[in-house]
Amino acid sequence: MGGTVEILHLLRSGLVLTKSEITAHTGLSRSTINQRIDALLDAHLVIPSGSESTKGRPAESYAFNRTGGHLLVADIGATGMRVGLCDLAGTILEEVELSIAVTEGPDVVLGTVGKEFTQLLIGANASADSVLGIGVSVPGPVDTASGQVVHPPIMTGWDQYDIPGWFSSDYTCPVIVEKDANAMAFGEQQVSHPDVRHLLMVKVGTGVGSGLISDGRLHHGADGAAGDIGHNYVPKPDHVQDEPECRCGNIGCLEAYAGGWALLRDLQAVGVEAESVEDAVRLLRSGNRDAVRLARNASQLLGETIAVTVNLFNPQVVVIGGQLAAADDYLFAGIRSAVYRRSLPLATRRIQITGATQGQQAGIIGLALLVAQSVFASAPLPHLHTAQAADLAS
Repeated sequence: MGGTVEILHLLRSGLVLTKSEITAHTGLSRSTINQRIDALLDAHLVIPSGSESTKGRPAESYAFNRTGGHLLVADIGATGMRVGLCDLAGTILEEVELSIAVTEGPDVVLGTVGKEFTQLLIGANASADSVLGIGVSVPGPVDTASGQVVHPPIMTGWDQYDIPGWFSSDYTCPVIVEKDANAMAFGEQQVSHPDVRHLLMVKVGTGVGSGLISDGRLHHGADGAAGDIGHNYVPKPDHVQDEPECRCGNIGCLEAYAGGWALLRDLQAVGVEAESVEDAVRLLRSGNRDAVRLARNASQLLGETIAVTVNLFNPQVVVIGGQLAAADDYLFAGIRSAVYRRSLPLATRRIQITGATQGQQAGIIGLALLVAQSVFASAPLPHLHTAQAADLAS
């Protein structure tokens, strides 16, 4: 499909171009561009966008048709989810937020996602045929090739579950599955730090995870396991009597000290009533002494682990997000102190450590943009007829 993806990429960037301008950008011949534009018009991926005056007759311009279909996304967390309907540019048109435990298993959780997808489409007076891509993010390690979750510590019943296959009976489009911290990293980078090429996103919620943007691209590693700092081993601090067991089965993981579930464990151990991460945040904001003490200990350990990643990866920006980041007064000081103390001066000379500006929406925003990028990044493009695709590929 030589040239078609390239032309669509130009127009997806927001440019409105004539055929002559497309020739100047791509070097493709005029006859080739005529064929590609006609195919994209037939597929409703490109639309005419007025005319541009020249010395002769006006030259028609073309733009990406962001309303030519829909994308569906579901950002699934440990205790809740956000589900959204997006246009083809990845802009969220409608979204809903639900409380649901990921431990209820894939059939229950994805069944809820499916019902919400249907309701969003009904609300937009759209059909399943209009959906060109689906994105799902989950709080666990994802094999990027298969879209399957692999030995997730907190996702009971999800191991090796075929998430893309679950949607195949209702939709014929690609399904992208991503780790939640990766989706957050992409959302923060694209919206809040578009000029930053190297970014580390650290999510501190029920668990601890991170995502890496390397040279402007989401970095998965060889199999999708890159950035899982929550299960890095932390040497036992002096104030701890016994190394805690992590939900992954190991002992002494960062998450077992600094994750939201660990904070709840330690609060309950000293007689403080707290059943959710939101309860812990409320206690911190109210100045509860036990909560403040535990959060400050956790922030030091988070900072020391982040410092190792800073030395290894040398990001320009470190973004701290997740539910516990809402209690920033008790996390950020300890994290910054440890990062500057434990990282090399060159690695911290220009580093910025900041909170997530997109809040709890960072994941669903990033997921929507990832789906839009994935659907239109390579052939075959959606809605191109089989005969056209074969002709254009020749």
